[in-house]
Order: sequence, then C-alpha cells, then structure tokens
Amino acid sequence: MTETSRRRPWAVGLRTSPEGHRVTTFELFFDLVYVFAFTQVSHLVAETHSGRGMVQALTVLGLLWWTWTSYSWLANQSPADQGLLRVGMGIAMVAVFVATLSIPEAYEDLPGGLFGPLVLIVAYVVVRVVHGALYVVAAAGDAALRRQLVRTAVVAIVPSTALLVVGALVGEPAQTWIWLGAFSFDVLMTLLTGRRGSWRLYSPTHWAERYGLVVILALGESVIAVGFGASHLPVSWPVIAGATLSILIALMLWWIYFLKSAGAAERRLARLQGVERVEYATLAYTYLHFVLVASVVMVAVGIEEAMAHVGSDEPFGSFAAALLAGGLAAYLLGATVLVRSAREPWLWRRVAEAVLLVALVPVLAKLPARGALGLAAGVVYAFAVGAQLRARATARRA
Repeated sequence: MTETSRRRPWAVGLRTSPEGHRVTTFELFFDLVYVFAFTQVSHLVAETHSGRGMVQALTVLGLLWWTWTSYSWLANQSPADQGLLRVGMGIAMVAVFVATLSIPEAYEDLPGGLFGPLVLIVAYVVVRVVHGALYVVAAAGDAALRRQLVRTAVVAIVPSTALLVVGALVGEPAQTWIWLGAFSFDVLMTLLTGRRGSWRLYSPTHWAERYGLVVILALGESVIAVGFGASHLPVSWPVIAGATLSILIALMLWWIYFLKSAGAAERRLARLQGVERVEYATLAYTYLHFVLVASVVMVAVGIEEAMAHVGSDEPFGSFAAALLAGGLAAYLLGATVLVRSAREPWLWRRVAEAVLLVALVPVLAKLPARGALGLAAGVVYAFAVGAQLRARATARRA
C-alpha cells in the first residue's frame, strides 16, 4: 500500500506510516530531552550510594523509558513530522523536561518551591495523556487499535498512575516501594493486555533505527560521565589514562550492540508479519532494550566514580565496582539474549564474560580507580579480541 493510499482525511491530516518509513529529524530532536534525563538519573544514583538509591533511580528511569517507548510506538503508527504530532510531541518534550528537572527531588523534596515528587508525577501524567490523545487520533479508522488503547489505559495506565500519585503524597520510606510497584504493574499489565492484541507496527526499519538511536543516547551518557567525573581535576597523566580506558569501554559497548546484536534483531523483525512482528517488537525492543539502557546508565555511574578518584590510590569501593562490573555484565547478557531472540545461537562467550565480571567485583573494589577501569576494560577487550581471532580462523578454514 502506498503512502498516498494510506491518507485518511478524517484523521486530522495524519497518515499511517508506510512499510519503509524511517526515523524523522523531529524524533531526533524529541530525544534530546532524554539525554538530560539519563544524566539526572545517573546523578541520583551517585548521590545516594546505596542499594535503595539504585532501586529509586531505576524506577525513575523506568518511568522515563515508558514515556519514550510509548512515543516510539506512536511514531511508527504515524510519521512524527506531521503538524498535529509535532505540536503534541512538543508539549510532551516540555513535560519530560519538567519531570527531569524534578528528578533530584523525586524522593526528597527540597525546601522552597513546588513539591518535587508530585511535580514529577504530574509531568509524567501530561506526557501519557498527550500520547493517548495523539494515538487515538492516529488510529482513526482502526477500531481494533482504538479498543486496544482503551483497554490498556483502563487496566494498566490509570491504576498505575493512581499509585504513583499516592506514593508521592505518602512520601518516604513507602514511596520507593509504591512507585516500584506502580511501574511494575504498568509494565506487566501492558504486556498482558497486548498479548495477541491489536497493536500495529508498520515499519521495522523505523523501529530498529529508533531503538538503535536511544542506545546511542545512553552511550553518550557514558562519555559525558568521563567529563563530569574529572571536571574538578587538573589534566594529568592519570586523568588521560582514565579517560582513555573509559572511552574504550564505551566503544566496546557500541561494538557489542551494533556489530552483532542490532542487526540480528532487525533481520528477525523484518521477517515477521502482523501479530508476530508486534510481539517480537514488544519483547525484544520495548522490554529488553530497557535492560540495555539501564545497564549503560549503571556503567556511566561507575565510570564517573572512577574518574572522580582516578588520581587516588584509595580502593575503588564495593558500590562503584558493582555498578561498573554489574552494568557491563547486565549489558552483555541483554545483548546476548537479543541475539538469541533472533533465533541465532547463544553467544556463550558473552555469558562467560558477564559471569567473570561479576566475580571480579571484590577485586575491582580493592584496586585504585584507574586499576579497576583498566581491569574491566581488559576483560571486555580480551573476550572481544579472542572472538575476532576465532572468527577469522573459522573463515580461513572455510
């Protein structure tokens, strides 16, 4: 079906995306607010230095992720470079930015000003309401899709949003667990209400590009963390060495995703049609990519901690070591599951690498920061080089 034949005059000028639709420049602009959001989440983790703080940060990141992925579905339904969608997504950008500004006060309101936790939730609600209204308009003429939107809103979005408001008003310590429960409920019920449902995914190319770009944004946070961590230090050989190791880790994360995992998933997505395509997009992208993005944010916090103490001989510490090694391990496992989801063989070397990184946490904790960075980078690159050598040997034998 051509793009012209998909035009619907009763849909307020909106048109349905064609099969080969690509990411628009407005979507790239829309994503800019999430760069700041990732930075704010990483700072929230760095300030708390606790497991509870990690739960809080991942919950806030999950809420932000849920807004981003909601608009990725909308932009696949209808191209975002249309007047009504630009206006609505512009409003959502402002709301996301307001929510991001309130992240430092998400769990502990600061004196003066508005009540931080409630500001975050109100902004979040605005983003979701605007998304729902735009999606209903974009789904004009598709009664099944509109019923799906209503069903998910009633069963998942409304109850979870009510819990978020309750958590903000109740405050700590219950707020942490109420918000975690609200987010988990939304995620679970959205999955259940959409099972074999009526969601649409028209362009696998757009979809794969969209999620590849958000991984790039998250990797950008790991690069920014290098600068933040060393911003108070004079330029020195330890700083240069730490920055080099940190960038090498970021480069390897890029390599792992884009040179193997992303292509396998996109090929699988393109081969599927209808409900099977939608369900694969939901599990492999909407859900699994949250693991990848959250992992990169964890690695970024570990890098920032390392760079802040890169000139010191004091031990790196258990918390920072767990973030750095645990984030790398979670990313490797997520990328491995993504490859397997595309019906390709398990990459057991990545699983072994992830296990080794977790086992090395006590060792990293006792090393100075630059030593911890060096060991983590060495492990990641040793496995990568070994894999490349084996691949070349196999190619020569073939």
